[in-house]
Amino acid sequence: MKFKRIEAALLCAVLLVSICSVTGFASSCAQIRESVLRLHVLANSDSDADQKLKLQVRDAVLKEGAHIFDGSLTAGEAEQAIEKAIPRLERAARSEVIARGYTYDVHITVSEEYFDTRTYEDEVTLPAGRYRAVRVIIGEGEGHNWWCVMFPPMCLPAAQGGVELDDVLDKQEEKIVRSNPKYEPRFKIVEWIERLREYLRDDPTEDATTDYFTVTQLPEETETLSVGQNLFSFVQNIKSH
Repeated sequence: MKFKRIEAALLCAVLLVSICSVTGFASSCAQIRESVLRLHVLANSDSDADQKLKLQVRDAVLKEGAHIFDGSLTAGEAEQAIEKAIPRLERAARSEVIARGYTYDVHITVSEEYFDTRTYEDEVTLPAGRYRAVRVIIGEGEGHNWWCVMFPPMCLPAAQGGVELDDVLDKQEEKIVRSNPKYEPRFKIVEWIERLREYLRDDPTEDATTDYFTVTQLPEETETLSVGQNLFSFVQNIKSH
């Protein structure tokens, strides 16, 4: 019995250390998600021709988008500009489709979507979670997807605008996204939490699910205690169902 208690104590210590190591990181990840506007392009189908067309439409949308929010300093301002310019973006996308010899329609919306951790060009890693995203649907939208970042424009040289990633992130956030290997375990932890949150998102028995994983801007020792209490409450809630 005594040995089991020691094991339990060691497990609790490991969990506490894990919580301490990820809380500040999770806060930075939340800020990163608010600072960028993602791009999600859905191809008509998985045929080689439709997949090629998807990339051509992507390039047209990125190029047009760079002109639309040129000078925007925040993702929110970029989103507002995109919302106003959706007809213009759709025209550019449809013109590209027609120029390639197809008759598919294209619809563009701005919405919130979940993304897993993703690394671009082996240089920039964005954490998992829900982002505001420009969603481009070509035809039936049933083919493989393509993801990138609409703002700051970083996925196509021709789409580069005046704002770059380091203009919208602070030094710590930029350090995180520059794919430093020491952050990889914490990216995994954040992704696990975000996937669990996403899984429980539509569960009517978990009305306060997001509260369990909210990391508030508190002094470090208070923040750690808050996350620990939330985690304990989350486990207790699961046990009661």
